[in-house]
Amino acid sequence: MLDPRYAYISAYLKAEEPNVVSSRHIDRMLGTSNIRDAQTIIRRTDVGNHLEGASYKNFNDLDRSLWHYFVLCIQEIEAFKFLPGDMTKLSRLYMEKYDVVNIKAAAQALGKVGSQDPMIPVGTFYNNGLLDALACAENIPEIIELLTQNRLGRYIPILEDYESDGGTKARLILGASLDGEYFKAMLGLSNKIKDGSVMAQATGVVIDITNLQITTRAIIENIGTDIADYIIPGGYLLTDKTIRELLTVKISDLPRRLEDSNYHGVARELAGSYDKTKRITSVNEVLETYKYRSLRDMLSPTVLSPLVMAWYLVLKETEIRNLRIMFRALYNNISTEEIKRFLIF
Repeated sequence: MLDPRYAYISAYLKAEEPNVVSSRHIDRMLGTSNIRDAQTIIRRTDVGNHLEGASYKNFNDLDRSLWHYFVLCIQEIEAFKFLPGDMTKLSRLYMEKYDVVNIKAAAQALGKVGSQDPMIPVGTFYNNGLLDALACAENIPEIIELLTQNRLGRYIPILEDYESDGGTKARLILGASLDGEYFKAMLGLSNKIKDGSVMAQATGVVIDITNLQITTRAIIENIGTDIADYIIPGGYLLTDKTIRELLTVKISDLPRRLEDSNYHGVARELAGSYDKTKRITSVNEVLETYKYRSLRDMLSPTVLSPLVMAWYLVLKETEIRNLRIMFRALYNNISTEEIKRFLIF
């Protein structure tokens, strides 16, 4: 028997999709040269309405407002009295990914002056008012204490093994280990929710793409085989064995090695982009777009399921990502041609 709660929340979230900033809005924003004109283009969207009428002295002010809007959207959904329990669990675990990002930033900044990546005001630390404390942590024990306070103990053993002076290799291992623990939790939740098999497949694809990101960066940094033991398990199509083999080749060889897989096209694009630009950031540019499109194809057609919530979260965070890139470019007078490659559609 159909649970009416799924019908209600599915209808609500699907009705929200037309109010999201779309590629059509972004195309028009690319033709603007100032913040006011850009805001005018999106004024009829939900986020445009949130931004309208506010005054921002700089990009950081606007950036905080965008993240605040994102948090408000999630809080509004979770506040529904009859929200199915598995949707709430999925939403909260999904948002834990931002805690992982912030833990990485805090740990990797230890012992360095002025080099910390900015904390993202989303997740458990932020909700509990402890994000500044994480940002100011001076050593691993302080970070571990904050993890304990925020009930994020699953990540403590990884921090205990982290060598803050271990260079690029240590940072890659830390990132892969934290991501692996997070994905393990996501796969575990997939076994307990409605339509969990599709959610597990989607998570597996994200693991594949994350492993490709790690692998490609390790190849570029000439430390490929050093991280072979830290491959994230649970991928959908790329086995541990396949990833280990990729760690021993050049980026130009990736398309040939993945010729018989669904990742042949993206591997070819990845190799071509890096060969042309020699920028390590080109790896993320290619793979983030591929990840978004893969998740869209798997999650967006489904209704009456927790997957509706999963797709809504992907859609909203992609909206925020695109707007942050657009507004930063306008504030910094960066040409639209330079930022197009960073946008996701």
